[in-house]
Amino acid sequence: MKEPLHVSALLLGEFRQSVRFQVFRHSRDAKQGYGRKTGMGALAKLQSNIDDGALVVVPADWAEVINIAERISAQHTIGGGHRFLDVLHVATAKHLGASDFLSFDANQRILAVAEGIAVKP
Repeated sequence: MKEPLHVSALLLGEFRQSVRFQVFRHSRDAKQGYGRKTGMGALAKLQSNIDDGALVVVPADWAEVINIAERISAQHTIGGGHRFLDVLHVATAKHLGASDFLSFDANQRILAVAEGIAVKP
């Protein structure tokens, strides 16, 4: 990308939690997740990307995001089976006026498109 990637605190929190959970899984079963060194390296790289300006944390009004999420959930979840965290990510994008939404989750991509946001890759 030629410009910094704008991310929410929600995205960063979910990513960090996911890394920590994979380290936990690996500590219980070496065939699952990944080791502490790999996990801590990933978290350090994320922080480095924030510090270097490659990622920009965009502030959000979380009460408004929840209101948008409630509308999206009421409109789409019964028919589409969307998880709340996916709804929150799409609601955050709507709140921030995002023109593009990056996701590899097929159902999350469907939801973003349904809400009028272009998805990539």
